[in-house]
Amino acid sequence: MDMDNEILRQLRARRSVRAFLDRPVPPEVKRAVLEAACAAPTAGNQQLYTILDITDQGLRDTLADTCDHQPFIAQAPMVLIFCADCQKWYDAFAAGGCAPRRPAAGDLWLALSDASIAAQNAVTAAWSLGLGSCYIGDILEQAETHRALLHLPAYVVPAAMVVFGYPAPQQLEREKPARCALRHIVHENAYRPMDGAELEEMLAWKAGPRPYPHWLDAFCRRKYNSDFSREMSRSAGVYLAPFQGPQAAENPVGEEGPAEG
Repeated sequence: MDMDNEILRQLRARRSVRAFLDRPVPPEVKRAVLEAACAAPTAGNQQLYTILDITDQGLRDTLADTCDHQPFIAQAPMVLIFCADCQKWYDAFAAGGCAPRRPAAGDLWLALSDASIAAQNAVTAAWSLGLGSCYIGDILEQAETHRALLHLPAYVVPAAMVVFGYPAPQQLEREKPARCALRHIVHENAYRPMDGAELEEMLAWKAGPRPYPHWLDAFCRRKYNSDFSREMSRSAGVYLAPFQGPQAAENPVGEEGPAEG
């Protein structure tokens, strides 16, 4: 068995790309990436996602601003937003007279998984075709703004935004960031809580020359306790709200009609 085949080499080599050549993505390449996304594993073959192909430059400019003021988003030749979509099946059931309950948290969880798996298929396919990519987690922030901007109905959540393009040379030359050792990431048969010493062993290499406690505190403040992290959690609550409450589990569409988008 070839334990170092081309697919494995590409998975190891792929890194985030945030600077692109001024070169459009040909339609046939975009289609290949989208077809790869739609070939991804999906719960019950339901494809609980919708992919937004953002082609309008004005919309890209706006997203570059709303997603933490990152100009490279507007400059990327291809921008896709992978939405967890519980709306379309709910509407299909309603239109077919099935009297469905309203989507609940479990439905959203499955849809988020479907959308994320499809996004990673797209990222992997793109790399094999010479395209770099970068996930933009900030699409999860500013729920009200992005919901209005993208015309998202109640049961559709933007799970991931990914920008694509042909990498600028320096993007390919820089070293890919390392990953934590498998012994800390892979737990056999059951979750194994790690004590402070093992957690430091897992993470200390990230600190570089800085003392580990200083790096950890700075990272906590910059990422975990940051304003954008708090905003992401707030927005997640906004998106989650329609999926919560007894009406999501019990109320059939026949009583109130399908959700309006």
